Amino acid sequence: MRLFIGTSILAALACVAVAQRGGPPVQPFAETGFRQIFDGKSLAGWDCDPDFWRAEDGAIIGQTTREHQPKQNIFCIWKGGQPGNFELKLEYRLTGVNNGNSGIQYRSVELPNVARWVMKGYQFDIDLAQRYTGQIYEERGRTFLALRGQISYVPNGGKVGSIGSVGDDARLKSLIRDNDWNEVHIIARGNTLIQMLNGRVMSELVDDDEANRKMEGEIGIQLHRLPNCAMKMEVRNIRLKTF
Repeated sequence: MRLFIGTSILAALACVAVAQRGGPPVQPFAETGFRQIFDGKSLAGWDCDPDFWRAEDGAIIGQTTREHQPKQNIFCIWKGGQPGNFELKLEYRLTGVNNGNSGIQYRSVELPNVARWVMKGYQFDIDLAQRYTGQIYEERGRTFLALRGQISYVPNGGKVGSIGSVGDDARLKSLIRDNDWNEVHIIARGNTLIQMLNGRVMSELVDDDEANRKMEGEIGIQLHRLPNCAMKMEVRNIRLKTF
């Protein structure tokens, strides 16, 4: 197994280890080296369907109604680069019906042969029922890679499997703020991915599947097709640090 672990990953794992021992928490690093990739007032630098997306009140907003739905899941895509090793931080708020579903896409590719604004790749999954929020999902690919609470591994040419835990699913679920702002932190280093929510690790993946993994790619925000359901996804304070 080849692991590529950077300073931020070690810090996150240290926080989990100390918390599990019951000792004092490791203090977080001061946030340095990040840059804003959303100006807070326009969709400059982002590519998305204006029928569903807008910039308003300091956030990127994707919204559907019962009658107005995209033909498939679509994304608001950042066009400022295709980062490989990076940290991404942002805040989101998802509101609507209980089966509302969204996600933060990364190391992904656009699929113009399918339709404009359609993506394939890793996703920080988000849903209103909080069944999937925090898990690592692969849109239009291998689907479920690490459920909430899991550390997963994909061997080269093999199938994904769980190799450990970052916490109890019910406990992690209790940290999610329903219908309110939540803080996402995604860490990507080589073949290792860590997803955090509100300061806690939710899922991890070590991906050695050379034929299917992506080591770099685009960032996007998902608007899920949900016929007869209204949903609103808001994302703000989007910061990126690359290595």
